[in-house]
Amino acid sequence: MSEQVPTSWKPVLDPVLASEEARRLGGWLRGQEEAGKTVYPPRGCRLKALELTPLDKVKVVILGQDPYHGPGQAMGLCFAVPEGIRVPPSLVNIYKELEADLGIARAGHGDLSNWARQGVLLLNNTLTVEDGKAGSHAGRGWDAVTDACVAAVASRAAPSVFILWGSHAQAKAKRIGGLQGGPHLVIESPHPSPLSAHRGFFGSKPFSRTNAFLEEHGREAIDWRV
Repeated sequence: MSEQVPTSWKPVLDPVLASEEARRLGGWLRGQEEAGKTVYPPRGCRLKALELTPLDKVKVVILGQDPYHGPGQAMGLCFAVPEGIRVPPSLVNIYKELEADLGIARAGHGDLSNWARQGVLLLNNTLTVEDGKAGSHAGRGWDAVTDACVAAVASRAAPSVFILWGSHAQAKAKRIGGLQGGPHLVIESPHPSPLSAHRGFFGSKPFSRTNAFLEEHGREAIDWRV
């Protein structure tokens, strides 16, 4: 894999990236691009979540599934899109819940970098996708990388919050030791997608619950404004 691993994550990921599975993933990705297929996000952005949120700064983990598969959307942070790109429906619903929960007015853009810089790890399970084909890179080897990242946070003594929206994120977390019964808070709800948000995502108050937990454990709250 050609991506540069940020320094704080190297002890976690270097052993994973030296594996045969990771080498197969890297070779397969190169083959896809050499065959003329468009892969999102572009090279240099695929580990953006790790770049903006060093391991020792993580306070919150939000798990997504895979990157947006439309032109210009994916930026390496789950649920986020760059400024100037239309805010996707799931993020619209996240903003609605944020406004209802904390009174923060809905942003006119979808760049969540401000969250990431404060310690919110916005990590997709699969870190690449083919243009126009949702889920097309699932099962190709990214799970080993992202599982290692989540496990590294879960193994730390610092109390953190894991926000698991939807069955996919919840299933991933069940593979990771140290979440249930540890020092962390796990918040589970339906996915913010328009298909499921009304089944319990709205009203779940993940943002205020996260900040209350962080402050209770001596960690600085997140400023959820974007």
